[in-house]
Amino acid sequence: MSSDSPEAVPGLDPAIAARLKRNADGLVAAIAQQYDTGEVLMLGWMDDEALRRTLTTGRCTYWSRSRRAYWTKGETSGHIQHVKSVALDCDGDTVLVRVDQVGAACHTGDRTCFDAGQIPLVGQ
Repeated sequence: MSSDSPEAVPGLDPAIAARLKRNADGLVAAIAQQYDTGEVLMLGWMDDEALRRTLTTGRCTYWSRSRRAYWTKGETSGHIQHVKSVALDCDGDTVLVRVDQVGAACHTGDRTCFDAGQIPLVGQ
């Protein structure tokens, strides 16, 4: 490799990649949770590369299904998610990322993506 060539970036650890059960688009759901309060902040989507970036940078990186591009939370808004821990669920199809959220988690400016209103339970 010449000195002006980009360094090869290793992929996601094969042992982790083998445990993932991706959907038809190659994605797993990623739930962001405030690490100290347990507050559920948002749901995003990750592929192997987004998960690798999240694990290696300490900042949540997601795959945008609408833009078809990677985005690191807070890149433009400043509302950063500092990763504290990452866990894979028992089925391998969901990642739980415990974060320290700086600012709003939702693109609407709300603290969480679930602040828009409760759905009433029927019969209660």
